[in-house]
Amino acid sequence: MVLVLDSELTPDWILFFGHFHPMLVHLPIGMLLMGMILYVFSKKEEVSRQKSIAPILLSTGITAGISCAMGWSLSLAGEYDVDTLFLHQWLGISLAISSVALAYMAQYWSQDAIMSRFFKPGLIITFILVMATGHLGGNLTHGSDYLSTYLPQPMRAWFGIPPKEEKAKPSNEQPIKIKNLQEALVYQDLIQPTLKQKCWSCHNAEKQKGKLRMDSREYLLKGGANGAILLAGKPEESDLIKRVLLDPSHEDHMPPKGKVNLTEDEISLLQWWVKEGAHFNKKIAEVPFDARIKTILSKYTQANKSQETYVSPVLQDNIPAASDADIEKLRKHHLLVMALSAEKSFLEVNAINARQIGDKELQDLEGIKEQVVSLKLGGTKITDAFLQQISSYPRLIHLQIDRTQVSPKGMAYLSSIPHLETLNLVGTSINDAAIGDLSKIRSLRKIYLWQSKVSDKGIKLLQIKLPKLLIDKGWSGKWPVDTLSIAIKKPEKK
Repeated sequence: MVLVLDSELTPDWILFFGHFHPMLVHLPIGMLLMGMILYVFSKKEEVSRQKSIAPILLSTGITAGISCAMGWSLSLAGEYDVDTLFLHQWLGISLAISSVALAYMAQYWSQDAIMSRFFKPGLIITFILVMATGHLGGNLTHGSDYLSTYLPQPMRAWFGIPPKEEKAKPSNEQPIKIKNLQEALVYQDLIQPTLKQKCWSCHNAEKQKGKLRMDSREYLLKGGANGAILLAGKPEESDLIKRVLLDPSHEDHMPPKGKVNLTEDEISLLQWWVKEGAHFNKKIAEVPFDARIKTILSKYTQANKSQETYVSPVLQDNIPAASDADIEKLRKHHLLVMALSAEKSFLEVNAINARQIGDKELQDLEGIKEQVVSLKLGGTKITDAFLQQISSYPRLIHLQIDRTQVSPKGMAYLSSIPHLETLNLVGTSINDAAIGDLSKIRSLRKIYLWQSKVSDKGIKLLQIKLPKLLIDKGWSGKWPVDTLSIAIKKPEKK
């Protein structure tokens, strides 16, 4: 029987002790294997062989016992499948007992002609216990399909294992394309794939961090140790949304440190789904949405191969890391400061939690001007003064200043940014007067201009000046449609 208490009632020092279990558990395994190797390859007589590994077996039993105690403490968090935990627990206890028993046999029964015969079978049984206990421990932390995930197809058939599912695409790739967006289900086709990729590894049938499962509708609605995580129609009060919006350095941020975070588009879709009632069976065409969601949905129907495979040359640079003090200044303004990769020091700054921020607060960006490559400041209080500030940023590639107070005159500053490739001006006052300055940004690859004041004539002029530029002017036609044409093609020569 596994004793599982409420983690809220378990003293912190017990849970703290339990978190050392993964660190110590490998020690008795290594010691037992070392003892077996010494026994097998020793050239001494049987009695000496057994006595020589008796101390090793005793140490194995003691450390295994301590590891069992730590494992029991860890189990009190209530985050693991009870049936698997039960087997893992008692196999571990059996391993500790058998190791001590073998140490006793090796020390005191090795000269007994009858009793010494039980030593080898006991050693083999103990080895089997190690393998079985370790396998179940892996199941608890990584899932029951951990060993078989990459088993080749012919061998999967031999063992009766279902064919391997297609590996989910990394978050920096374009989303999987949906053939018929009208008939697609919001939860099944948009929300569930994100939860499966980013959340299920810690919240599934075999592992429930915070007593939360997210792999089915019933458990998602049930919530976890702190109650419901979804409040239909109230994303700002839903714990699921609040957790993903926390700064990545925050201890309650989800996914936790070391895991792949949700993209801004994924967060926006999640917020939209909850805001519109968190329905599990409604089609996309049945749920109201705004222009922002429309743009995100368009990515599920269109593929631009050149955009997907292109990597900016700026990202090949090797630069020093930004100081923690400079990053902390920005986080105090509730800005998200995220590293784009573990290998490079490039940073993205996102104001998704800081819509009230303005030019004054963003002066603190100066400390990381060498590292920042992406600024997502849509809906904030910035003005042209901020554009003047960032005009000297040497590695800025992506600039999102949609729905801000920037003016056509401010575009003159952007032509000084040497590597600007993507510019979002949606919902701004930018008009045809800014076309001349925008056309000077020779590095520009894509620009978003819908809901701005730029006319069709201005767009055509910009396209002529920058023939390779991809211009997103918004949606044409009525919704719902199967395919959406939002890119302005290069004008044909007459």
